[in-house]
Amino acid sequence: MLDRAYAPYSKFHVGCALLTNSGAVFTGCNVENASYGLTICAERAAICSAIAAEGASMKIRALVVLNRNNAPCSPCGACRQVIFEFGPDAEIVFQGTAGLEQASARTLLPAGFSLE
Repeated sequence: MLDRAYAPYSKFHVGCALLTNSGAVFTGCNVENASYGLTICAERAAICSAIAAEGASMKIRALVVLNRNNAPCSPCGACRQVIFEFGPDAEIVFQGTAGLEQASARTLLPAGFSLE
């Protein structure tokens, strides 16, 4: 997915693979926009693909996010909340300062917002 990222402004290519509770894998990449606020992260792109395929009951089991620069890159705050919505106990693997790190969505967003 890194090669499919559209990042002409930041040159920061990010790819994501998501595993659902059903065992299906979905991927996403970041898609930038000249109006920066309209940019979508790889994590949310993968989640949208999963929901489009499996419906609103889709649940995330695990998610991996990597970048071409091998720079530390955990999911941003917006992505953490969206991941939490569909898998508060999902395991997330991301590039940390000393290599790959792993944490649950609940650990990365301990006070995640929920209407339930």
